[in-house]
Amino acid sequence: MTRELWAAGVTVIGFDGDDTLWHSEDAFARAQERLADLLSAHASDGEVLARLHEIERRNLELFGYGVKGFTLSMIETAIEVSGGAVPIADIERLLRTGQEMLARPVELLPGVAETLRLVADGYRLVLVTKGDLLNQESKIARSGLAGLFASINILSEKNPDAYLRIFRQLAIVPEQFLMVGNSEVSDARPVVKVGGWAALVPYTLTSLHERAHSPGWSSPRLKNLTRIDDLPPLLEGP
Repeated sequence: MTRELWAAGVTVIGFDGDDTLWHSEDAFARAQERLADLLSAHASDGEVLARLHEIERRNLELFGYGVKGFTLSMIETAIEVSGGAVPIADIERLLRTGQEMLARPVELLPGVAETLRLVADGYRLVLVTKGDLLNQESKIARSGLAGLFASINILSEKNPDAYLRIFRQLAIVPEQFLMVGNSEVSDARPVVKVGGWAALVPYTLTSLHERAHSPGWSSPRLKNLTRIDDLPPLLEGP
């Protein structure tokens, strides 16, 4: 479809951060493997991860998204699964895991820097991400991309109301906004629901919190891309 038929009125493009612009979920996956290894004497890998996910859901309202809440949930899981017998040395290992996740270098995904610079010539770019404020600010600063964004928005949750607030701040209507991200739950559905546009770019791993409850959803306002550098041709049309 040509641009005249799809997203013709877009003037602002929003980009997700984690697993859209830079790697993130791979570190969570490695940390979960480490937790399962530490607790292998007490439960199977599947049982450990199921308990971790249960505890993460329970703690979400208290800790929010991000590495810090995840680290606390891992420690709580270790205590519960071991019946309080987890050694202090293992608790220290989990704390170090969280610290390493927070300090890891920012590794951009292929094509990100080039794509953002290309589309910045014709659109206003904004970052719309969620998670721990300090950690997200640090990643944005270290990414080398901050100067490309007209505004940076770090949310506690991505829902329709949050996007509408961003639209008001930008003085635009939903029809003018395209969101690019890897999560149907956070980056596509809420934007399309309020009348915006969305382009999904897959990542190899999907966080528990971002898994769609009803897969197969589609919309005329949604495009599924293979890579982020498919975005400029989509906007230009044939």
